[in-house]
Amino acid sequence: MSPTTPHATPHATKAPYGDFDASIPSYEASGGDWADIAAEATQLGEERIVVNMGPQHPSTHGVLRLMLEIDGETVTEARCGVGYLHTGIEKNMEFRTWTQGVTFCTRMDYLAPLFQETAYCLAVEKLLGITDDIPERASIIRVLMMELNRIASHLVCLGTGGNEMGATTVMTISFTAREEILRIFEAVTGLRMNHAYVRPGGVVQDVPPDVVAQIRKADPLIRGYLAQLGDLMLANPIFKSRLVGVGHLNLSGCMALAITGPVLRSTGLPYDVRKAAPYCGYETYDFDVPTSDDADCYSRVVLRLEECYQSLRIVEQCLERLEATAGQPVMVGDKKIAWPAQLAIGSDGMGNSLDHIREIMGTSMEALIHHFKLVTEGFRVPVGQVFQSVEHPRGELGVHLVSDGGTRPYRAHFRDPSFNNLQAVAVMCEGGQVADVVVAVASLDPVLGGVDR
Repeated sequence: MSPTTPHATPHATKAPYGDFDASIPSYEASGGDWADIAAEATQLGEERIVVNMGPQHPSTHGVLRLMLEIDGETVTEARCGVGYLHTGIEKNMEFRTWTQGVTFCTRMDYLAPLFQETAYCLAVEKLLGITDDIPERASIIRVLMMELNRIASHLVCLGTGGNEMGATTVMTISFTAREEILRIFEAVTGLRMNHAYVRPGGVVQDVPPDVVAQIRKADPLIRGYLAQLGDLMLANPIFKSRLVGVGHLNLSGCMALAITGPVLRSTGLPYDVRKAAPYCGYETYDFDVPTSDDADCYSRVVLRLEECYQSLRIVEQCLERLEATAGQPVMVGDKKIAWPAQLAIGSDGMGNSLDHIREIMGTSMEALIHHFKLVTEGFRVPVGQVFQSVEHPRGELGVHLVSDGGTRPYRAHFRDPSFNNLQAVAVMCEGGQVADVVVAVASLDPVLGGVDR
């Protein structure tokens, strides 16, 4: 029924058991809202064109739908439509053990899986009260993997953004550089993405003996690719004409919309969770938080490139610490929490080591029972709730977990930065050109797996 022009006509109806009863009225309601809109459009005499960009458009960074109202080439209204990639990950986590939850959250933002894994495990460890018991080597490995993942994620952002503007070489160089990092991930975790490598209490297994040398060999190659990207983009007059002054969003707009990450830092505010609320020992690492005052798409490209160099700076420090802690444990010592197997990478992928299988199957019935219960039922987490955040490539990633004392989360919810950052699309695009929408969305770097989750 319309709140403005309701029309209700009473009708006689039948009684509940089929007898006709004229004393019980029913109402047929009709509204005038659509008629009012049509009348207003007619009165204004304007022709409004509404077009869909997506959800299959190659420039919408996944299954994002943009509804644009345009006047010629000028965007007069821009709205986002999300939900096309909904996977129900958060709800599914309520029906899996705490450890199994890692295999779900790693698939949310598929370009930065290690950040979801680490944030989730840090939250579980807070609930368990074992934050200070996590081995130093495990925290070093977590930082190493996250910073490599940050570089890989930024490379996809820069590469796809360049490709959407016709700069195919930018994409090929970015993805070639990313391959160096994915090879490292595969050597350490057995997988190129969706690793489930970080677990409550530490990490699944130590890094291979030769991985430090592999990363040191890849470091100059990655730096070389980053230098090429800088040469191709930052001084290119065509590239600058497409980005400088486009997609402007100032500090007050970011604060009002809860925007974080490179978009926020492009306004001059050096907010970074690694500095503001350190985790995994980030307070002991030497790195800078680059900022800019331009608040446009070009400044966000510059910042992401600089963040890659800062991540490489952290990686170098991690390698030195890995060499100094060789042989130390990578999983908490409490066997009621620690995954009861030493995993190994073999020809069939990653699984329990043969030595562990021989022990639990042949020499220790207690170990076999413990392995069975911990894998099938999981460990219990004390009653409570916790919030943990990390600095994700796209901004602040938050995890809210609630435990009822059982072996699985009562509630798991993630504050994905892409979801919040997409609120800025209207502010950044309205009043600009249709072609600038592509650039503005690319500068936000949304990943819809994290948005819809």
